[in-house]
Amino acid sequence: MSVLTRDEAQTRAQLLDVHHYTVDLDLTTGDETFGSTTLIRFTARTAADTFVEVKPDTLHSAVLDGTPLDPAELDGNRLPLSLTEGEHELRLTATMRYSHTGEGMHRFLDPTDGESYVYTQLFMEDVQRVFAAFDQPDLKAVFELTVTAPDGWTVLTNTVTERQDDGRWKAAPTQPLSTYLVCVAAGPWHSIRTEHAGLPFGIHCRRSLAPHLDADADEIIDVTRACFDRFHEKFDEPYPFDSYDQAFVPEFNAGAMENPGLVTFRDEFVFRSAVTATERMTRAMVIAHEMAHMWFGDLVTLRWWDDIWLNESFAEYMGYQTLNEACPGLFSDTWIDFGVARKAWGYDADQRPSTHPVAPDPDAVPDTASALLNFDGISYAKGASALRQLVTWLGEDDFLAGINIHFKRHKFGNATLADFVDNLAAATDRDVHAWAERWLRTTGADTLTPRLTGEGNRWDLAVDHRGDRPHRIEAGLYDRRPDGELALRERIALDVPQAEPVRLSGPRPDLVVLNDGDLTYAKLRFDAVSEESALRGLSRIPDPLARAVVWNALRDMVRDGELEPAAYLETARAHLPEESELGIVQGVLAFARQYVADRYVPEEDRPAALAGLREIARALLRRTEDGEDPGLRLTAVRALVDSATTPDQIASWLDEGTVHGGPELDPELRWRILARLAVLGATDEAAIAAELERDPSATGQEGAARCRASLPDPAAKAAAWAAMFDTDDLTDLSNYLFTATALGFWQPEQAELVREYVDRFYDAAVALADRRGPAMAEAAGRHAFPAYAVDADALALGERRLADGTMIPALHRKLVDQLDDLARALRVRRA
Repeated sequence: MSVLTRDEAQTRAQLLDVHHYTVDLDLTTGDETFGSTTLIRFTARTAADTFVEVKPDTLHSAVLDGTPLDPAELDGNRLPLSLTEGEHELRLTATMRYSHTGEGMHRFLDPTDGESYVYTQLFMEDVQRVFAAFDQPDLKAVFELTVTAPDGWTVLTNTVTERQDDGRWKAAPTQPLSTYLVCVAAGPWHSIRTEHAGLPFGIHCRRSLAPHLDADADEIIDVTRACFDRFHEKFDEPYPFDSYDQAFVPEFNAGAMENPGLVTFRDEFVFRSAVTATERMTRAMVIAHEMAHMWFGDLVTLRWWDDIWLNESFAEYMGYQTLNEACPGLFSDTWIDFGVARKAWGYDADQRPSTHPVAPDPDAVPDTASALLNFDGISYAKGASALRQLVTWLGEDDFLAGINIHFKRHKFGNATLADFVDNLAAATDRDVHAWAERWLRTTGADTLTPRLTGEGNRWDLAVDHRGDRPHRIEAGLYDRRPDGELALRERIALDVPQAEPVRLSGPRPDLVVLNDGDLTYAKLRFDAVSEESALRGLSRIPDPLARAVVWNALRDMVRDGELEPAAYLETARAHLPEESELGIVQGVLAFARQYVADRYVPEEDRPAALAGLREIARALLRRTEDGEDPGLRLTAVRALVDSATTPDQIASWLDEGTVHGGPELDPELRWRILARLAVLGATDEAAIAAELERDPSATGQEGAARCRASLPDPAAKAAAWAAMFDTDDLTDLSNYLFTATALGFWQPEQAELVREYVDRFYDAAVALADRRGPAMAEAAGRHAFPAYAVDADALALGERRLADGTMIPALHRKLVDQLDDLARALRVRRA
């Protein structure tokens, strides 16, 4: 299959004006394939040769202006076209194949009730798996869809659908859309419909999840309405589509997809088991993020994939900011969660060899395969952080004025970075072009360190600045009170680089926190006195956002070898039991478990690290015995399970169906405990099969796959490996079952047992990626990589295989990142 290059897209965009697609899909032809007929009306501005893309199981016919074309001319995914100047009509009829990888038209059989569901994910170039198209974002057109579906199914699309007398579902014509934004979701959905602002709203899920969606429907709809209203207060352009549906679909690769009028979400957001307030906030943020895309990405769309940040960075920033404004009583400050969870993702990505500017140079994104690599922590979290700094520097009024100019000038069209910067510049006297060049066209993170000089009551505060970007920040000055609290003396606004140091009056602060409100994107360090104060008194800083900033700095210091992993764990042991912000507790525990305990401490020190995490978890359990903070207690139980090194306590919970003092075990906790028992060799296939009989859902199938792969038995490992890699098209695992199996396979406790598979991984992953494509390549690189083989031989092997082998870009990028993380872990251990 040929990937589309930027040059090819530019040439075709100059040639074609695409007007209208009529797409007819038949979903009644069997479980493996479906019928697809496409009629495209377009204009050629001059006589020329070009091509249309389609990836069929069988191309039955192609007719251009009444003249049949030879289907045998299809070359991979390209059917050549010789065009005269003027109007044209192209009709293609094909049989297409359902996928089980979350790409194209994904088909899912619900093991709970035997019902089937299908949905599309057409991002980048997967529309070609569903219908023929001139597949690039700047050839927008109107789409009219008709879908034939089995009896009892409901068909959802970007627009309102109606079932016709002949049983087919017909959708209203869309506004002009890019091809990748078309969406169909069909099946026996459980639907909750309402209306808001004169538009039909709906939420949908599998029938087997109906009770769980019903339980949360009010919250989901309330968040949706509140964000919708808040966006209309910000934006001059009204919501541009005829309805707003949100479908929670199975085995979805991303968090969600911003299809206009029909947003698709992974259906883990329909919570089957107890969750914490931060997990509910994450769902709400994703709702807000995807709604922001209705303007950023759907109304105004990038021209080429080098500007993906115009979609994702804006949706990320607007998602967090708008949720904060629209639902202030429902969730705590969303920027705390952003700082702990999302921003760390950006910092990590930006310090790897694969880093790239937020807005890459066009030459760096020459084709769709390279574009796919930029959906990472830089395009999302770093870009959102840059925008938050831009708003701080520019002022929100001017920022929104520029945004509204952008919408007005480019609605239902396409735009570039240059267009966006010009539109911002039209709303302000500030030099936005210079700001964009320094913030969006460069890589890496600046480092800011406070430096205090003076004595007595006269002190000068300077900021040592390693980097080239301008920053507008606040510095928090804290004094230690007799009771140990680090009380805020004042916040000082600073522009970095500084013209001159800031003169402070009064005694030297005990703690100086740069970027105290987390308004910029930079690595932070402390002067020696402040570092000691932070390590001793972190939980006594009154503002949770300031505590999040300090925790992020300590995290980064560990990763850079400047703070011993043991010191980080000791700080967590000292302060997490007193932490009131759940997002901080979850973020610190996750880093401590997944990176510090599993990768950064030497193997012989790992039992002590896990013991320290269990101590924290027990302290949190004691703190929550009154039942007033169920989210914190659930977090503590999860941490205790994941860090168990002996089976007795967690096995007794499983036998009794409850944690002593609560909570009772729901399916998520039962599978979590069983997975840990499997790692410890304290369960067997009979127990796994019994649990699966108790919970035969899709989530149960994934839990069983993970447990079986976790068993410390050579035969179990061989079976798991074969299921992941030694299969054919009929026995391939779905994307979710592959991930579940991979998550169980590699365990630090089983390093010797799986050592032989470290070398086998590379050939297996390359073959899988070549056969099953980018989504499975990403899954293999992310989840099936031997991350716990932290030794020089494993690193050398990986670097050698990376250098001497050819692999598709999606796998290559993941392995570059994984090997850099492995090299970092080795450096941390040596430090």
